[in-house]
Amino acid sequence: MKPWKKAKITVLKKIVFKDLADEYVDDDSKSKGFGECDAVQTGQEFILERPRLPEGFCAWAWADIQRDVVTVMAGGNFPWIEKEGVAITCCTDGLRPVVFKIERI
Repeated sequence: MKPWKKAKITVLKKIVFKDLADEYVDDDSKSKGFGECDAVQTGQEFILERPRLPEGFCAWAWADIQRDVVTVMAGGNFPWIEKEGVAITCCTDGLRPVVFKIERI
């Protein structure tokens, strides 16, 4: 098997769907300041030598994006992305998703 190619995950954007949160989040969570995901910070980067959960990365987000990480690290591309070796993906939190860029380095 060929060795894995290195990759970098960058946190591009954190979103909150306030209208949905207002309707569905319980009052206790709202009183604690329910807002953007606090697991990662915009601009934060994670370097990967192998496709494994990076230290300090959200395990829930990893479960959502790991297939894209594996694709990029195995040398694959996404035909709808202009630049080879890049994927734009996100976690599946319906109230406050986080958008990531995965790039082969």
